[in-house]
Amino acid sequence: MDEQVTNIISREADRQNTTIELIASENHVSPAVTEAVGSCMTNKYAEGYPGKRYYCGCKNYDEMELLAQERAKKLFNCGYANVQPHSGASANIAAFFAFMQPGDKYASLVLSDGGHLSHGLKINISGKYFEPVHYPLVYDENSPDFETIDYDAVRDVCLEHKPKMLLCGYSAYPRTIHFDKMRAVADECGAILMCDIAHIAGLVAGGVHPSPFPHAHVVTTTTHKTLRGPRGGLILTNDEEISTKIDRAVFPGTQGGPLMHVIAGKAVCFGEALDPSFKTYAKNIVENAHALSEALVSRGYRLVSGGTDNHLMLVDLREKIPENTGKEVAIWLENAGMITNHNGIPKDPRPPMQTSGLRLGTPAVTTRGMGPDEMDKIANWMDQVIVSRGDSSVQEKISKEVAIFCSKFPLPH
Repeated sequence: MDEQVTNIISREADRQNTTIELIASENHVSPAVTEAVGSCMTNKYAEGYPGKRYYCGCKNYDEMELLAQERAKKLFNCGYANVQPHSGASANIAAFFAFMQPGDKYASLVLSDGGHLSHGLKINISGKYFEPVHYPLVYDENSPDFETIDYDAVRDVCLEHKPKMLLCGYSAYPRTIHFDKMRAVADECGAILMCDIAHIAGLVAGGVHPSPFPHAHVVTTTTHKTLRGPRGGLILTNDEEISTKIDRAVFPGTQGGPLMHVIAGKAVCFGEALDPSFKTYAKNIVENAHALSEALVSRGYRLVSGGTDNHLMLVDLREKIPENTGKEVAIWLENAGMITNHNGIPKDPRPPMQTSGLRLGTPAVTTRGMGPDEMDKIANWMDQVIVSRGDSSVQEKISKEVAIFCSKFPLPH
């Protein structure tokens, strides 16, 4: 292999081995997924769909795509699956073009409250070509539902604007999504219910979060994050007519040839998630998230909505260190061997590149075999770094401790 490339990959492998991955959207894939993605399936174009390709020589590619489809349908208990989207954002855009025309309205969460950029950011296709209208969280601090989805407001927004689509599923939302309530609103206002489960797909597959089916008209997701597969997208539905629209929107609507080596990795991932052991993994992700959140609260940190029901939590840093930003804290933690991301919190007074919060997640640490005791240890290290306010000697000391700690939990690859 190219020596420069090899050196970069080697350094990255060392970084992953010696640091604690706490970014909620990241995970560690199995050797089987890595092998599939790095296989000879990358060598060929396979534009079209199984049995309807524009190139010859696609017999094995047809078989692989059909295998991925069948496993995805079984995993999510649905009738149709398109495994070709290159990413979750690609899946979202294809779904938009399947149901809407440029200028049509759709409803999504206020982006700064936990929505994704592909749910209506003005400079994104979702915000340029379509017209998002946004529903909020509950902002009343005295409400037991503080900082959770305001389902009454969802209804009010949809009845006022009559969107073509109601979008639920989020990038930084730590609570259970009530898909049944969303479907009731969609039916009342005549909208398509689209559920983006990118963050919670593995939890849905593992049975620790309610499924969007039978409520959703269409479901989009990534295949990494909690699902622990390769970087890619997936679209699911139970409706044959909708599946036809989705297929056309993916190819030739928004993509050319599929990445068949990635689809091979998806097939492996879906097979792994169908194994009974994956349910234990999903359960452990949530248990670790509870343990980490409780450990942080016990050390004086405020969590958005008070805690978590899933794999992630949002830490509001303002009460602990009001003068420092989430960006600063994330850098301190990285220097100490803990990888996080700064993240906005609801009603955040700071700009998106600074923020007042951190987003933390437990999929990757759970993959390494860590449990609740380790979550308490991680919370203790985080607290030491944060209360030191950027002390480089503290960061250096803890980074060494973290590297030794990580050696006890080897990566699967």
